[in-house]
Amino acid sequence: MKSKLLIMICLLGVCTSLVSCHRRSDEAPKPTAYLRIDLPEHAYTVCDTVELPFTFERSTLSQLKWKDNPDRSQDKWFTLEYPKYKGYVFLSYKRLRSPKELKAQVDTSYRFVEDNFHFSSGVDENRFMDKKHNLYGTTYHLKGQNVASTYQFWLTDSNSHFLRGALYIDVTPNNDSLAPVLEYLQADMDHIMESVRWR
Repeated sequence: MKSKLLIMICLLGVCTSLVSCHRRSDEAPKPTAYLRIDLPEHAYTVCDTVELPFTFERSTLSQLKWKDNPDRSQDKWFTLEYPKYKGYVFLSYKRLRSPKELKAQVDTSYRFVEDNFHFSSGVDENRFMDKKHNLYGTTYHLKGQNVASTYQFWLTDSNSHFLRGALYIDVTPNNDSLAPVLEYLQADMDHIMESVRWR
């Protein structure tokens, strides 16, 4: 009796193994997938502070944080933090005193962009101009899998104001999986540029 029971168990095990190892011909391995990131509609609030010689609109998802700067009377360093997405838009403002300073700031901004070239597979550089509000600038969209800062810009009135911004995400770079968040934050940066009003 025991031997019949043992044979039945072994036979059942072999049959189960054969059935479970059978592969349907219409099955294929699934590609690697990324988490779905649901992003809200863009909403903005006016940032109007006596600390800055301009106003702009920032995302309601962001928090304004000031950086330590011993001479805040001329240069302003601040960050728009997106805690939910671990995103940071680093912004710096400089009061210009001469055309040479404007050229020096543009050159410095370009050097910051160049720092990412060895990780980049390409750069889209676009001019921005709004004569009505005296806004002139350039955006840099850096492409590539491991670029630290995928989007940067500078903005000026060509006379006395210079604003520079750079986007960073505080996670291990994999810009394919971060693409929805990067696009969302890049749209916010474009909105910052478009909404600046010098005083």
